[in-house]
Amino acid sequence: MAKLVFGMMQSLDGYVDHATGGLALPPPGLALHDHFTAHLGGVAGLLYGRRMYEVMRFWDEDHPELDPGYGDFAPVWRAQPKWVASRTLKDIGPNATLATGDIEAF
Repeated sequence: MAKLVFGMMQSLDGYVDHATGGLALPPPGLALHDHFTAHLGGVAGLLYGRRMYEVMRFWDEDHPELDPGYGDFAPVWRAQPKWVASRTLKDIGPNATLATGDIEAF
């Protein structure tokens, strides 16, 4: 059985939610961005809930308007297989599998 690693961003005081449901944290600086890119390149796949998957779909497209150094994340993210747990999502992007119903049976 593979090792499952759980990760999420939060502030140092443990804040992870935003009153409006959006992300309250600023984008990571280049050093943290590089860490995420390197970490992502070493995993076997990604498991998302619907809301975070919809946020991460940003990386399905190239974004030349981003500062140099941030664009290297997109191809690494696109290459990873993704599993998306959702009861409501009907359309998913490339290299993704929709996990519906009994998630334990999936």
